[in-house]
Amino acid sequence: MIEKKEIFYEKVILIGIITQAQSQEKVEEYLAELAFLANTAGAEVKKHFTQKLDKPLPKTFIGTGKLEEIKAYIEKHDIDIAIFDDELSPAQQKNLERILEIKIMDRTLLILDIFAQRAQTSYARTQVELAQYQYLLPRLTGMWTHLERQRGGIGMRGPGETEIETDRRIIRDKISLLKKKLVSIDKQMATQRSNRGKMVRAALVGYTNVGKSTLMNVLSKSDVFAENKLFATLDTTVRKVVVHNIPFLLTDTVGFIRKLPTQLIESFKSTLNEVTEADLLIHVVDISHPNFEEHMQTVQEILGEIKAGDKQTIIVFNKIDLRQNETDFDVEQLEKSWISKSNNASIAISAANKTGVDRLKDTLYNEVRKIHIKRFPYNNFLYPDLKDIDNS
Repeated sequence: MIEKKEIFYEKVILIGIITQAQSQEKVEEYLAELAFLANTAGAEVKKHFTQKLDKPLPKTFIGTGKLEEIKAYIEKHDIDIAIFDDELSPAQQKNLERILEIKIMDRTLLILDIFAQRAQTSYARTQVELAQYQYLLPRLTGMWTHLERQRGGIGMRGPGETEIETDRRIIRDKISLLKKKLVSIDKQMATQRSNRGKMVRAALVGYTNVGKSTLMNVLSKSDVFAENKLFATLDTTVRKVVVHNIPFLLTDTVGFIRKLPTQLIESFKSTLNEVTEADLLIHVVDISHPNFEEHMQTVQEILGEIKAGDKQTIIVFNKIDLRQNETDFDVEQLEKSWISKSNNASIAISAANKTGVDRLKDTLYNEVRKIHIKRFPYNNFLYPDLKDIDNS
């Protein structure tokens, strides 16, 4: 009989602060999302801690009294990691590790860890590695062991200043090499994009875990990895799709999330070029999530950062099957209200059971052929029905 290997889950606590900018309700929502991130990374969340503050304290982020409460809980329940919802400064992280005597992480480091787990291709791994080193560089002083050794037990003395400087040089050299490697891969990817010719290109965008990959599979009849976890897809996938009689390229991209680390946005710029160079965006929204509007706003903010906020967009409200039993949920009213709000086509669907997918295909067909006739005004004999479209 084969003995089952026991799975070890690190025990973690989550910490957030309530400020004038972040109400208690918002902080609880953010910590729930942080718990989902921690679970995705393979941790067991034991407790949430919050504190009301005007702003984070520069030395320890939270107050002395709350730190004492947290330390007592850590010792009583043998906690492995404390994860803060906001990014910590190097000094804050160092001070917190000294006081609490356990591993300290923030949302940024947690997301970087998940990306490292999810990266499958050499390109994705290079992007994540670059982001990790950029995050690590200013935090070297707080490291307990040398860069080349695995981080050891609690309370070990840090490296000497000479060793730290050596580590800094090692990391700067690695950052430089990784950037050069990405430039080389970027050139290859740019060539691949140019080789796709003048075909209309559409890109799926949206908050993480909204069902983009599932929709990709439905539209392209392919088998892109889809899972009910955050950041299930890191590597960009491009498929040729034919809706009715018009072909176009459809790209599935990495999901966005609130407070997406700037290091990742910078490292994944080439991947996000699929979005910036797309002719049409398909913004997929999880309509079953109670805070879907805030998720939409987060996506719009990141699109704005990468100069793609003004692109022609179709809003796809996914997962309506999870709201069908709600008496006040009206699909038609939902679509009309968002068309009037954003001036974009809006379609409510369920990618999982294919409800509304035919209507989405019709909308895609109409939007893609408008782009197509502008691009190929003299080649419309390929698609005779395109002649009926206004060329304005």
